[in-house]
Amino acid sequence: MSELMSEAERLDAADGLAAVRDRFVLDDVTYLDGNSLGALPAHVPDRVADVVRRQWGELRIRSWDESGWWTAPERIGDRIAPLVGAAPGQIVVGDSTSVNVFKAVVAAVRMAGEDGPGRDEILVDATTFPTDGYVAESAARMTGCTLRPVVPAEVPSALGDRTAAVLLNHVDYRTGRLHDLPGLTAAVHAAGAYAVWDLCHSAGALPVGLDEHGVDLAVGCTYKYLNGGPGSPAYLYVRHDLQDRFDSPLPGWNSHAEPFGMRPGYAPASGAVRGRVGTPDILSMLALEASLDVWDGVSVEAVRAKSLALTDFFLRCVGEYVPEGRVESVTPAAHAERGSQVALRCSPTLEFARAGGAPIAGDVMRRLIERGVVGDFRAPDVLRFGFTPLYVGFADVERAARVLAEILAEGSAPED
Repeated sequence: MSELMSEAERLDAADGLAAVRDRFVLDDVTYLDGNSLGALPAHVPDRVADVVRRQWGELRIRSWDESGWWTAPERIGDRIAPLVGAAPGQIVVGDSTSVNVFKAVVAAVRMAGEDGPGRDEILVDATTFPTDGYVAESAARMTGCTLRPVVPAEVPSALGDRTAAVLLNHVDYRTGRLHDLPGLTAAVHAAGAYAVWDLCHSAGALPVGLDEHGVDLAVGCTYKYLNGGPGSPAYLYVRHDLQDRFDSPLPGWNSHAEPFGMRPGYAPASGAVRGRVGTPDILSMLALEASLDVWDGVSVEAVRAKSLALTDFFLRCVGEYVPEGRVESVTPAAHAERGSQVALRCSPTLEFARAGGAPIAGDVMRRLIERGVVGDFRAPDVLRFGFTPLYVGFADVERAARVLAEILAEGSAPED
C-alpha cells in the first residue's frame, strides 16, 4: 500500500462527515461529478412514492392544502436559506436557473431605473456559463440596455454611472475559481448598481453569506451540491428590503396578491412570493425538499473545511502520481480562490486512440469512467472533478488520481 493510500485511510477515519455518506445511494464507483448532478439521497424514493401514491393518488387536489403543496416554494426556500447565509422569507423555489436569472436581471435594471436616469448598462461575467450570457443579452435588449462582458477581476474598474446591474458567478463552472463575492458586491453598491449572483457552483459547497454581504439578488440550481435530482427546481433570493420593489418581468397568477381572485389586473403579492410565476412542479419540488434532509446536523463550515482538504489532497496525489507535464491545474491553489472542484487541462502533446477525432480530454474522461472514476470534461481540453464533501472521501480522491495517472501513462497510440 502506498503512503498516499495509507494517508487516505487515516483521513477518512478522522473525517467528521464520513457517516453522512450512508445517507446516499452509492456504489463502488468513485463519483466526482456532483458539481453536475448530485447523488441520490437514500430516503428520497420512498418520500416521492408517498407523494405520488398518497398525496396525488388518494388526496388528489386536496393535497394543495392538506399536503402543503401550495406553500412548498417558500417553505423549501426557507430550508435552503441557511445553506446560503440568508434569513427566512427571502428565497422562493421554482422555475429553472435560467428563468430566475432573467427575473433577477430585469428586476435589477428596473430598480436602478427607479433610482435615477442614465442607468443603461448591464455588466455580465465574461467567463459565465453560456446561458447566463444569453439571458443577460436578451434582458439588455428588452430593457434598452447595453450589455458589457467583463471578467470578474475587472468589474470594479468597469463600473460607472451608467451601470444598472452586474451578473456574476460565484464559482467559475469551468475552472472552479471562487470569485470575491463580498468585495465585488461592495464595489457594485459603491457605484450605485445592483449585484446579481449565480450560486450554482457554490451553494451547498461553501459559505455564501448573502445577508452578511448585502447581496441584492441571487439565483441557483439545486441538482448539484444540494442533491435535488435531475432538473430539480432552482431558487431566487430577493433581499428583504428590496422585496417591495421587486418588479418581475414574468408576473403570474402564483405571485398575485389574490391568486384565486382571477382579476384581469396584476397586483403583486408581498415578500418572496413575488418571485413565483405559475403552478410549481410539485413532484420535483417535493423530491428536493426530501433531499434537503441530508443536511440535518451538517454545517456549511464543516463542509467547506472538508472540501478544501479533499481538493488539497487531490492536487497532492495528482502531483505525485501523474508524470510532470501531462496535466496542469487551472483551478487556483489559494483556498480563498477555490470552489469545490479541480479542473485539469490535458497537455496538447498527449495523443490517444480516439474515434472520430474526439478531444483528448474527452477520451481521457471516457477511460476514467470505464474504470469507475466519474468526472466530466469541458471542451476542448479540461477535465473536471467535483468534490461533494457529504459523500466523497479521501480514498475516492486517491483512487481518482491514481487511475488518472495509469491512463496517462498508457502512452500514445501508434500513428496510421
